[in-house]
Amino acid sequence: MMEISSDPASNKNSLINVMHRFIAATNNMDETIMVPSLLRDVPLEEQESQQVEVVENNNELSYPNKQRDMYEHYLLLKSIKNDMEWGLLKREMSGGASFLEMAVKQEEQQSITRGLPVDESSDLEGRFHYHLRGLFGVLSKLTVQADHLTNCYKREIGGVNFMR
Repeated sequence: MMEISSDPASNKNSLINVMHRFIAATNNMDETIMVPSLLRDVPLEEQESQQVEVVENNNELSYPNKQRDMYEHYLLLKSIKNDMEWGLLKREMSGGASFLEMAVKQEEQQSITRGLPVDESSDLEGRFHYHLRGLFGVLSKLTVQADHLTNCYKREIGGVNFMR
Protein backbone atom coordinates (compact mmCIF):
# COMPACT_ATOMS: atom_id res chain seq x y z
CA MET A 1 0.00 0.00 0.00
CA MET A 2 1.19 3.50 -0.77
CA GLU A 3 2.02 5.71 2.20
CA ILE A 4 0.84 9.30 2.06
CA SER A 5 3.19 11.77 3.69
CA SER A 6 1.74 14.05 6.35
CA ASP A 7 4.13 16.82 5.29
CA PRO A 8 2.39 18.87 2.55
CA ALA A 9 5.72 20.34 1.44
CA SER A 10 6.91 16.88 0.37
CA ASN A 11 4.12 16.59 -2.22
CA LYS A 12 5.45 18.04 -5.48
CA ASN A 13 1.93 19.02 -6.54
CA SER A 14 1.03 20.90 -3.37
CA LEU A 15 0.10 24.55 -3.53
CA ILE A 16 3.03 25.36 -1.26
CA ASN A 17 5.51 23.76 -3.69
CA VAL A 18 3.94 25.48 -6.70
CA MET A 19 4.27 28.80 -4.87
CA HIS A 20 7.88 28.03 -3.90
CA ARG A 21 8.77 27.16 -7.50
CA PHE A 22 7.29 30.45 -8.74
CA ILE A 23 9.09 32.47 -6.07
CA ALA A 24 12.37 30.63 -6.77
CA ALA A 25 12.04 31.26 -10.53
CA THR A 26 11.27 34.93 -9.89
CA ASN A 27 14.20 35.25 -7.48
CA ASN A 28 16.47 33.65 -10.08
CA MET A 29 15.13 36.09 -12.67
CA ASP A 30 15.76 39.00 -10.31
CA GLU A 31 19.31 37.84 -9.52
CA THR A 32 20.12 37.26 -13.19
CA ILE A 33 18.73 40.53 -14.53
CA MET A 34 21.20 43.02 -13.14
CA VAL A 35 20.08 45.97 -15.31
CA PRO A 36 16.30 45.73 -15.81
CA SER A 37 16.23 48.88 -17.93
CA LEU A 38 17.96 46.90 -20.70
CA LEU A 39 14.67 45.03 -21.09
CA ARG A 40 12.81 48.14 -22.27
CA ASP A 41 11.51 47.93 -25.83
CA VAL A 42 12.71 44.32 -26.20
CA PRO A 43 9.73 42.23 -27.31
CA LEU A 44 9.20 39.05 -25.36
CA GLU A 45 9.19 36.16 -27.80
CA GLU A 46 6.57 33.61 -26.84
CA GLN A 47 7.50 29.99 -26.21
CA GLU A 48 4.26 28.78 -27.70
CA SER A 49 2.44 30.46 -30.52
CA GLN A 50 -0.03 32.57 -28.60
CA GLN A 51 -2.16 33.98 -31.34
CA VAL A 52 -4.98 36.44 -30.96
CA GLU A 53 -8.01 34.48 -29.78
CA VAL A 54 -11.68 35.21 -30.35
CA VAL A 55 -13.70 35.20 -27.15
CA GLU A 56 -16.74 33.00 -27.72
CA ASN A 57 -19.34 34.93 -25.76
CA ASN A 58 -19.06 38.28 -27.53
CA ASN A 59 -16.68 37.76 -30.49
CA GLU A 60 -14.14 40.26 -29.17
CA LEU A 61 -10.44 39.85 -29.69
CA SER A 62 -8.48 38.71 -26.67
CA TYR A 63 -4.74 39.15 -26.35
CA PRO A 64 -3.36 36.42 -24.05
CA ASN A 65 -0.24 38.35 -23.07
CA LYS A 66 -0.81 42.07 -22.83
CA GLN A 67 2.75 42.92 -21.75
CA ARG A 68 4.38 44.69 -24.63
CA ASP A 69 8.02 44.22 -23.75
CA MET A 70 10.30 42.24 -21.47
CA TYR A 71 10.55 45.09 -18.97
CA GLU A 72 6.80 45.26 -18.37
CA HIS A 73 6.70 41.49 -18.04
CA TYR A 74 9.58 41.63 -15.55
CA LEU A 75 7.70 44.21 -13.45
CA LEU A 76 4.52 42.13 -13.54
CA LEU A 77 6.29 39.00 -12.28
CA LYS A 78 8.05 40.95 -9.50
CA SER A 79 4.79 42.60 -8.47
CA ILE A 80 2.98 39.26 -8.23
CA LYS A 81 5.85 37.77 -6.22
CA ASN A 82 5.79 40.71 -3.80
CA ASP A 83 2.02 40.39 -3.38
CA MET A 84 2.43 36.69 -2.61
CA GLU A 85 5.22 37.27 -0.08
CA TRP A 86 3.88 40.38 1.64
CA GLY A 87 0.16 40.18 0.99
CA LEU A 88 -2.08 43.04 -0.01
CA LEU A 89 -1.80 44.91 3.31
CA LYS A 90 1.63 46.35 2.46
CA ARG A 91 0.40 47.64 -0.91
CA GLU A 92 -2.78 49.05 0.66
CA MET A 93 -0.64 50.97 3.14
CA SER A 94 1.42 52.43 0.29
CA GLY A 95 -1.72 53.30 -1.67
CA GLY A 96 -0.83 51.42 -4.88
CA ALA A 97 -3.00 48.95 -6.71
CA SER A 98 -1.50 45.57 -7.48
CA PHE A 99 -2.26 43.26 -10.36
CA LEU A 100 -3.86 40.91 -7.82
CA GLU A 101 -6.16 43.63 -6.48
CA MET A 102 -7.19 44.58 -9.99
CA ALA A 103 -8.04 40.93 -10.73
CA VAL A 104 -10.15 40.66 -7.55
CA LYS A 105 -12.02 43.85 -8.42
CA GLN A 106 -12.58 42.59 -11.97
CA GLU A 107 -13.96 39.28 -10.66
CA GLU A 108 -16.30 41.12 -8.29
CA GLN A 109 -17.48 43.32 -11.15
CA GLN A 110 -18.10 40.27 -13.37
CA SER A 111 -20.11 38.52 -10.68
CA ILE A 112 -22.24 41.64 -10.27
CA THR A 113 -22.90 41.84 -14.00
CA ARG A 114 -23.86 38.15 -14.07
CA GLY A 115 -26.32 38.76 -11.26
CA LEU A 116 -24.52 36.67 -8.65
CA PRO A 117 -24.11 38.12 -5.16
CA VAL A 118 -20.44 38.65 -4.27
CA ASP A 119 -20.80 37.23 -0.74
CA GLU A 120 -22.69 34.10 -1.81
CA SER A 121 -21.52 31.29 0.47
CA SER A 122 -23.72 28.41 -0.61
CA ASP A 123 -21.01 26.49 -2.48
CA LEU A 124 -17.78 27.42 -0.70
CA GLU A 125 -16.10 24.11 -1.46
CA GLY A 126 -16.85 24.34 -5.18
CA ARG A 127 -15.65 27.93 -5.31
CA PHE A 128 -12.51 27.00 -3.38
CA HIS A 129 -11.64 24.16 -5.79
CA TYR A 130 -12.37 26.37 -8.80
CA HIS A 131 -9.99 29.06 -7.55
CA LEU A 132 -7.39 26.50 -6.41
CA ARG A 133 -7.27 25.00 -9.92
CA GLY A 134 -6.96 28.48 -11.35
CA LEU A 135 -4.18 29.36 -8.91
CA PHE A 136 -2.25 26.20 -9.80
CA GLY A 137 -2.57 26.95 -13.50
CA VAL A 138 -1.60 30.60 -13.21
CA LEU A 139 1.37 29.96 -10.92
CA SER A 140 2.66 27.20 -13.20
CA LYS A 141 2.43 29.48 -16.25
CA LEU A 142 4.05 32.39 -14.39
CA THR A 143 6.92 30.12 -13.30
CA VAL A 144 7.52 29.08 -16.91
CA GLN A 145 7.34 32.72 -18.00
CA ALA A 146 9.86 33.82 -15.35
CA ASP A 147 12.29 31.12 -16.50
CA HIS A 148 11.68 32.10 -20.13
CA LEU A 149 12.27 35.79 -19.41
CA THR A 150 15.51 34.94 -17.60
CA ASN A 151 16.73 32.86 -20.54
CA CYS A 152 15.73 35.57 -23.06
CA TYR A 153 17.69 38.12 -21.04
CA LYS A 154 20.72 35.84 -20.99
CA ARG A 155 20.52 35.46 -24.78
CA GLU A 156 20.17 39.22 -25.27
CA ILE A 157 23.18 39.91 -23.06
CA GLY A 158 25.17 37.13 -24.68
CA GLY A 159 25.47 34.79 -21.70
CA VAL A 160 24.34 31.68 -23.55
CA ASN A 161 26.65 29.49 -21.48
CA PHE A 162 24.77 30.50 -18.29
CA MET A 163 21.50 28.92 -19.43
CA ARG A 164 20.13 25.89 -17.58
